[in-house]
Amino acid sequence: MKKIVSLLAILFCITLSAQTFTLEQFAAFNKLGMADFKKEMKSLNYKFYDKTEGLGFVLAEYESADYQSKIGKFEYEDKSEDRIEFEFKSKKEYEQYLKIIKEAGYKETGKGKIITREPYVDYYNKKEHIRLILPKAGETNPYTIIVFK
Repeated sequence: MKKIVSLLAILFCITLSAQTFTLEQFAAFNKLGMADFKKEMKSLNYKFYDKTEGLGFVLAEYESADYQSKIGKFEYEDKSEDRIEFEFKSKKEYEQYLKIIKEAGYKETGKGKIITREPYVDYYNKKEHIRLILPKAGETNPYTIIVFK
């Protein structure tokens, strides 16, 4: 099964733009400290976009060179809440992520709307949690995948 998932992840990367990440890469980004995450984004030619500090968290966001995607790392005082958020514009890319998530054994566990009213769907595989956020009704983008630590 792991071979199939790995093969699908490789094919997924080949079929999508160079700015796309695998589920394994998201998980690896979650394990990095903020300084190492910043170095990794720089090595991938992502440009600094914004830094937000809130009560108990820091968010560092980076934008792809082609301005088609944005990735952010949330680092919380409670490290168990850390997560990676990847925003992209293509419905095709969303469908590819959805397919990979399901083939990796994730099961849909809930639906709802985030505070800004975009619909989301949660997926779990054992203790691993991924959330896919769709654009608001009538809008075409952005799409977002959140990979929780």
